[in-house]
Amino acid sequence: MPMKKIVAIVGRPNVGKSTLFNRLTESREAIVDPTSGVTRDRKYGRAIWSGRDFTVIDTGGYITHSDDAFEGAIREQVKISIEEADLVLFMLDVMTGITDLDQEIADILRKSGKDVMVISNKVDTSDKELGSAEFYSIGLADQVFSISANNGYGTGELLDALVEKLPEEPEEIPSNVPKLAVVGRPNVGKSTLINTLLGKERNIVSEIAGTTRDSVHTLYKGFGLEMEIVDTAGLRKRNKIDDQLEYYSTVRTIKAIDQADVCLLLVDATEGMQKQDLAIFYQIAESYRGVVVLINKWDLVEKDHTTMDAYRERVKKRLEPYTDVPILFTSNVTRQRVLHALETAVQVYENRKRKIPTSQLNDTLLPIIRDNPPPAIKGKYVQIKYVTQIQSQVPTFAFFCNLPQYIKDPYKRFLENKLRNLYDMSGVPVRLFFRKK
Repeated sequence: MPMKKIVAIVGRPNVGKSTLFNRLTESREAIVDPTSGVTRDRKYGRAIWSGRDFTVIDTGGYITHSDDAFEGAIREQVKISIEEADLVLFMLDVMTGITDLDQEIADILRKSGKDVMVISNKVDTSDKELGSAEFYSIGLADQVFSISANNGYGTGELLDALVEKLPEEPEEIPSNVPKLAVVGRPNVGKSTLINTLLGKERNIVSEIAGTTRDSVHTLYKGFGLEMEIVDTAGLRKRNKIDDQLEYYSTVRTIKAIDQADVCLLLVDATEGMQKQDLAIFYQIAESYRGVVVLINKWDLVEKDHTTMDAYRERVKKRLEPYTDVPILFTSNVTRQRVLHALETAVQVYENRKRKIPTSQLNDTLLPIIRDNPPPAIKGKYVQIKYVTQIQSQVPTFAFFCNLPQYIKDPYKRFLENKLRNLYDMSGVPVRLFFRKK
């Protein structure tokens, strides 16, 4: 599946970047505050317009000549955002006009060679559009879009032009080879795992996090397996760039997940399942990708015959409600279960493609449903008459019944668990829809 395009919103502080981000993604994820530098952690969201799906990055306000360590990190992150983006939205404030800082950002964008859209924000009424004419002098684009990120004025026209400028989605290359992404936090062993699999060291062309230009795709052949590995490794941790590293790692991870069929999520066994590990896991689940969790560096854990089972149960507890996930314990140093990880990923890939004949579904599920019907609600009984699998990138099932609105989440989980018990769907999300017959 082609990866989603990336659109970065850049500009000096307080021009309305986070407000526009919230409007494009239809969320309130980015904090909106007049205090300079509030947006320090990068925010990522998905936007859809006219059938085009793209990722939006809300960057921090670009500041120069400041001793604030966070602002220095923000400057570096903005530069990386520009480098990664397919399209850059350069926001300016119609109320203040062009400032020296705007000119500095314009120079950076000009040197980047990236496609740029110039946006004049805070145009709340049509009479303020005259003030936007000043921004043509920057010379970055033939058109300046006058909008109000706050009330939505002009954003429809902006989005129409935005999706026209996005590069066309490449045609999906027909292939029966699984696409496997190796993802995880920095320093969990992604690079070493890939080096072990490929039998060679991956080159890092620069010590600056985020500047690697190694090929993202590598065809792997070995031990009777063949797959395309989507590489998110190649990031080297250095002092004082932790914030930048986390930012770029997230960008790379989003791109890798979008390209993959199955993700190997590496977790450091010595640290356990962290908040960022869970964030990556949920990103995989929400993207409907298959997943195998690898508890890596298992050789560093002191253990007895009960340690592995206890550890697995703790991880499952953290992953709830997604408990039907393969969890393997690996070591890059000893190569313990590395091949088994690949074999499991291939099995998850097959599970994700699983198609179950309609007659078989009805023969196995309908007797179970008759013996365990949905609870009656307000004296009304739900009767499920028919079930079929519908076309989708993951196992998706439609249940036809008389009162679909009365099917509650506990019964949906009951049906999903029965499907998983009957058919191997480990590692993949399952979707259920209830329709009126």
